[in-house]
Amino acid sequence: MNKILLIIEREFMTRVRKKSFIVMTLLTPILFAALMVGPSLLATMESTELTKIAVIDDSKQFEGKIAETDYIKLNFINNESPEVLKKTFKESGYYAFLHINKTAIANPDSMILYSDKQPSIDVVEHLSNAIEKEIETQKLKAYKIENIDEIMKSIKTKVDVRTIKLSKDGEEKESNTFGTMAIAYIMSFMMYMMVLLFGTQVMQGVIEEKTNRVVEVIISSVKPFQLMMGKILGIAAVCLVQILAWIVLTYTIGNVAVAVIKDKSAPAKTEQVQQMAQQQNIPVNANTTEKSTSSNDILKFVGGQNIILILGSFIFYFLFGFLLYAALFAAVGSAVDNTTDTQQLVMPITLPLILAILVMISGIKSPDGPIAFWFSMIPFTSPIVMLARIPFGVPTWQLITSGALLVITFVIVTWMAAKIYRTGILLYGKKYTWKEMWKWVRYKN
Repeated sequence: MNKILLIIEREFMTRVRKKSFIVMTLLTPILFAALMVGPSLLATMESTELTKIAVIDDSKQFEGKIAETDYIKLNFINNESPEVLKKTFKESGYYAFLHINKTAIANPDSMILYSDKQPSIDVVEHLSNAIEKEIETQKLKAYKIENIDEIMKSIKTKVDVRTIKLSKDGEEKESNTFGTMAIAYIMSFMMYMMVLLFGTQVMQGVIEEKTNRVVEVIISSVKPFQLMMGKILGIAAVCLVQILAWIVLTYTIGNVAVAVIKDKSAPAKTEQVQQMAQQQNIPVNANTTEKSTSSNDILKFVGGQNIILILGSFIFYFLFGFLLYAALFAAVGSAVDNTTDTQQLVMPITLPLILAILVMISGIKSPDGPIAFWFSMIPFTSPIVMLARIPFGVPTWQLITSGALLVITFVIVTWMAAKIYRTGILLYGKKYTWKEMWKWVRYKN
């Protein structure tokens, strides 16, 4: 046992001291935040470039009816044909020109936007939405309904269905379906990446020691099984430390970001609440306004989840899932002399992981379906699929069964991988197949 601990310490300290480990530990939470927030932030940013669009309206139905924005301006031209404007378009200074034909209301798809470059999605969507609303209004007015504008405004309704989780005792907890889906996806995908990334590191470490003949010296002092387990457990400890650091840093960055956003938006929200209260003659003070604008959005997004259960399950499934696959990667590393010979042997190991990701995507939509259930029981896919189901609620007996099967499979696979490792680690100069490695498992000595 002491020898295994020494190997664990060596593997752990060697990797933790690397600059790449420190850089990735610090930068990954920032990259995650940028990937999640960046696209949505960029998508909501409106272009500040002034866009002038000429409009030739042959139907005479849309002039003054298409809304403009601060940066999209429309100029209706009545005394010019589309053919002439096409010829003089470059000298006109317009970004584009829109031709609305006489049958626009009956045939909306016949409208054409001309430009000397590809129009931006913001311009196309703005024009499409504005014209669509105006055509709807024109068609409704054809029915000669009185006060149609007021009726349309009064019937506009936005529905946001709240979700409440009920416990066995009838206790109610606010939940969030999108938050639950996000947690399931992030945990499952992180499991996939960590198992694949660090499992490959185990294999590469074994190949490197075997190629450098360092393993021949180490084997003289420790047993092959001790060397393999020490290497696997040491890299597992490195991975756990990195994941815990990511969780702490992500939580800290999230709190700072939420605090900054609330500080910027609080005055505007306070003024809006006060104006609404004055219009409705409702007394309001600074304290109530501050409370109304300081709701904990992060807790709502988490959606009343059992954080202890989620984190505990993640650590358990990561630990045993990683150990299961790391043993297989170590066995493959011991049977080859270089990384180029691992492709055929690694493929059967990575296939269950890829299949688990595909099932995980389906499992998030239907966590209690038969496909998600059975793949969350199979030990080679359960570390990913079960983590996708846990945020939605999984019966205790399913968790216990899945966990027990994973532990039993880990013990069996590790025993088999150790027998392959002790034979292959000292063999050189030949490419071995899974069939030959199975013979090594059956060797008695």
